[in-house]
Amino acid sequence: MTDASVPNDAGWQSSSAESTRAFFSARAARWEEKFPDDGPAFAAAIAELAPAEGATVLDAGCGTGRALPLLREAVGTTGTVIGADLTPEMIVSARERGREAYGRLLVADVARLPLRDAGLDAVFAAGLISHLPDPAAVLTELARVTAPGGRLALFHPVGRATLAARRGRGLAPGDVRAERNLRPLLAGAGWTLTSCHDTDDRYLALATRA
Repeated sequence: MTDASVPNDAGWQSSSAESTRAFFSARAARWEEKFPDDGPAFAAAIAELAPAEGATVLDAGCGTGRALPLLREAVGTTGTVIGADLTPEMIVSARERGREAYGRLLVADVARLPLRDAGLDAVFAAGLISHLPDPAAVLTELARVTAPGGRLALFHPVGRATLAARRGRGLAPGDVRAERNLRPLLAGAGWTLTSCHDTDDRYLALATRA
């Protein structure tokens, strides 16, 4: 998600799930068309997450489901792909784009997922963490539904500094995506941060379920 009108990419935190839903519901129909060049960055991030063939993977905050075909390609026909998003209009848009052919689509709050404990092998989350009113709670919930040794990718197709500069802002010291903030946050939720790449052209933090 790289919409220049989204305030939280500079470190802002959404005040509530309701405000996040309201923001994205109004933009769901044309959200993907705003960022037509992000496909290769998504593909590269999923390649680094590297879900195995036959794995069960979740796209947390899946939006229009643009990652679902790539996740399906990675896990193959024997794998399971799930896309969950808080905003019903995003799931409607995903279905209209045919993304249900690649995985199961759920309208669900990622802080309260209707999934069993330790059932996932990997979680992909694009543009999610800085839209959360309580990132720690969501990371804990993602840990609950992920098996030990499972992997998490927190991704954005634009780096923090580039995105902040586009809006005439500096980097916020409290930005949850900054490695110094993210590492202890993940550890407290049951994850071990294994790498964090924050360059001009992308952000990708990878973690392993402890």
